[in-house]
Amino acid sequence: MAELQTGLVVAAHGRHCMVESTDGERRICHPRGKKNPVVVGDQVQWQITGDEGSIERVNERRNLFYRQDEMRTKSFAANLDQVLVLVAADPEFSESQLTRALIAAQAERIEVLIVLNKSDLKPAFDRAWARLDPYRRMGCKVMPLRLKAEGQDAGGDDGLDALQQRLAGQRTLVLGPSGVGKSTLVNRLVPTAKALTGEISRALNSGKHTTTSTSWYWVDEARTTALIDSPGFQEFGLNHIEPMQLAHLMPDLNATLGSCRFYNCTHLHEPGCAVVAHVQTGDAEVTGGDPLAISENRYRLYRELFAELSDKRKY
Repeated sequence: MAELQTGLVVAAHGRHCMVESTDGERRICHPRGKKNPVVVGDQVQWQITGDEGSIERVNERRNLFYRQDEMRTKSFAANLDQVLVLVAADPEFSESQLTRALIAAQAERIEVLIVLNKSDLKPAFDRAWARLDPYRRMGCKVMPLRLKAEGQDAGGDDGLDALQQRLAGQRTLVLGPSGVGKSTLVNRLVPTAKALTGEISRALNSGKHTTTSTSWYWVDEARTTALIDSPGFQEFGLNHIEPMQLAHLMPDLNATLGSCRFYNCTHLHEPGCAVVAHVQTGDAEVTGGDPLAISENRYRLYRELFAELSDKRKY
């Protein structure tokens, strides 16, 4: 029996995976058994079988970032240091989708970085930046970016240098809806990304690749900084989250927990609810006097998610 080696899954498509060995060589591998539990970012034990390889075991994961709806579970990547949620000033981003991604990351104890692209679009950028005020107040790191395609001059400080410093030494999943500039960002930071994507697609026979699957890229030669490009999404299901977990996974709501009159408070209608007591109406700038302030919009999102997840459990 061939000796087992340690490897990193850098791409996966169906029953085929691309595994990178410790010396940087990449090889097509196939998991044992009928199911394919392997995701990008997994550390695996594999062995050579002819020109390819066989994955014998998946090492224990630090975390797994995924979404789940009624039909299926979609895993993005494992063993992450942070998730970069890329949104744009135009088209207007969905706060519901942003909140869902943040909740999924919080559930796995993964740090989140929100990056707002198209800082040159005024006044759309100013409106979008103001919408992100509640997220900055609850401790999320929010960064501006002015991302231009390769060959175009962004002019002045585009925010890319500051972002690179934040990414250094980290394994970062780039997440966001289609059309916000994820692929442009990856191509700016990893000039060889297009070529690598083509090689992976041909090797795994996955056809034309327009980020239909997750791919791992090293930013530096020392392989200490990684970007994981993920498919765009329009929906982000949270069926794996229990309704009563929600408030604990939303930092602004979580800061008030423990002070409600009832221990099993849903924070919807009970008297003496500490969450409701801190919900602020009106302009976000006005809420600065209350360090535990919860924006009206964030509370609305909580109510909608609670109802959605409660309905799912009736069937």
